[in-house]
Amino acid sequence: MLRADARENRTRVLEAARELFARRGIDVPMTTIARHAGVGVATLYRRFPTREALVTEVFTDELAACASVVDDALADPDPWYGFSRMIEKVCTMQATDRGFTEAFLTAFPHAVDFERERRRAEQGFAEVVRRAKASGELRADFHPSDLTVVLLANCGATTRIDPATAATTSRRLVAHFLRAFRTGSSDEDTPLPPPAPLGLDQLPRQHCPGPQRTRAV
Repeated sequence: MLRADARENRTRVLEAARELFARRGIDVPMTTIARHAGVGVATLYRRFPTREALVTEVFTDELAACASVVDDALADPDPWYGFSRMIEKVCTMQATDRGFTEAFLTAFPHAVDFERERRRAEQGFAEVVRRAKASGELRADFHPSDLTVVLLANCGATTRIDPATAATTSRRLVAHFLRAFRTGSSDEDTPLPPPAPLGLDQLPRQHCPGPQRTRAV
């Protein structure tokens, strides 16, 4: 059993890592996490000897919540509603916590419990897709890997803006995706969520390279 001061240090490290991972992703230097937690680097490594150990500990609850979202979708009697609510909830989680998506999409071969829970979520998602297709509401050519495309787009749209705008942007983007994924035109009369207050000047310049110039000889 950990001493009281050791438990306190462990909690401080986890809280600092959770905050930094959510804002900056899981590649934050361990030294930065230690400094943010107010502990020495040696103390951090004593509690969490590897980045994998720290990341998986931080996101265990979030992974369980994600798996619960999939379970709710599987239990929904309306396969399309279950599918669409699942996409919305997962993208909301991503928009508010950048680190979780990175952790979910990263392999952690030594974190057996984390990997098992992630595989369960992935298998459940594939079954949600199968049910929605069988209902005739989801396009027949939708593939489970399209979830990665959705998450990549959602990440790109929400990473460098303030949290409130990120949430608004995510909701509208997901609504566009779901309209594209659904068969027929039953959603045409349903208004989209409000647009986010974004202009082209907010597009990160490093993501928009200009034309390649030929070097002068």
